[in-house]
Amino acid sequence: MTAPEPAGQAAGSGPLLTTSGLSVTFTVGSTFGARIRKENFLLRAVDGVDLEIERGEALAVVGESGSGKSTLARALTGITPVAAGEISFDGKKLAGRRRGRDRRRIQMVFQDPYSSLNPRLTVGSMLSELLKVHKVVPRSEVESFSRELLGLVGLSDEALPAYPRQFSGGQRQRVAIARALALRPDLLIADEPVSALDVSVQATILNLLRDLRAELGLTLMLISHNLAVVRHLCDRTAVMYLGRIVEVAPTEELFSDPQHPYTQALLAAIPTLEPGSFDEEPAITGDPPSPLNIPSGCRFRTRCPLAEQICHDEDPALRAGASSSAHRAACHFAFAGAGTAAPAAGTGKD
Repeated sequence: MTAPEPAGQAAGSGPLLTTSGLSVTFTVGSTFGARIRKENFLLRAVDGVDLEIERGEALAVVGESGSGKSTLARALTGITPVAAGEISFDGKKLAGRRRGRDRRRIQMVFQDPYSSLNPRLTVGSMLSELLKVHKVVPRSEVESFSRELLGLVGLSDEALPAYPRQFSGGQRQRVAIARALALRPDLLIADEPVSALDVSVQATILNLLRDLRAELGLTLMLISHNLAVVRHLCDRTAVMYLGRIVEVAPTEELFSDPQHPYTQALLAAIPTLEPGSFDEEPAITGDPPSPLNIPSGCRFRTRCPLAEQICHDEDPALRAGASSSAHRAACHFAFAGAGTAAPAAGTGKD
């Protein structure tokens, strides 16, 4: 079986995808109601994200629910309009309304494989429609290419005449991956691809993504809550909090030497079987602030044990440490050696 080649596999140098000041906002209610609640009229789901995805790498994006991970993914695929900033793909700035080829080069696998598939179409009909509309292969080769796609994700030809309801959760996710690969993308974005699946089948889907990346030369962006999944699959990890990237580093370096207090708290929250571990205080206290009313300065300061007045006054930039330009963190106290903790002066919390 010959693996389908990506649509426009880039041969140039530099990152495959970059974002600069990327923001996505949503209108919430009315201006009058917003004034009454003393909130902003716009919800800033993604707020000034600068990100690079290298060719052939697997990048993880992690963070709590509501941090903007899925909205970022939908903005990169062109599903959700961008309010500000730029997205460049293979050195070319992407327009707000993308042409067919630009849409094809970035594909997404959604979290729930059942709701993302059309229940009225068989697997063969889904794949056939995609291949014909986008003219991926000649019409005479549509059926054979569909069989090839199913074989690539570990499904037999018997899946072609079947409907999504006839499959298990893991099989449906394989179908969703095959559909995304049908357009021969350069970048595959997987949004929590295993969170809706049984634990027993999660590993098979993760191993499938790993094998497809190696076989097809895909660039992968994985959105996940599960840090164990991230460590298993990804080269680099970006941590999101309240719409912004607060730390990004090679995955092993992030796990061994996290610099942002939020990242440290996420790693501390990973469950263990050590005696007494379930009796400990939560790693992160409080709830995230509303994206309608983002705190001044550092957006994590209202929950941060290290916060000082400078955190209230100044929004820290995403900066690199002296030892490695690949590890960057948006914290005033990052890369300060072993003594990352701030002095015990005022907290700066409101």
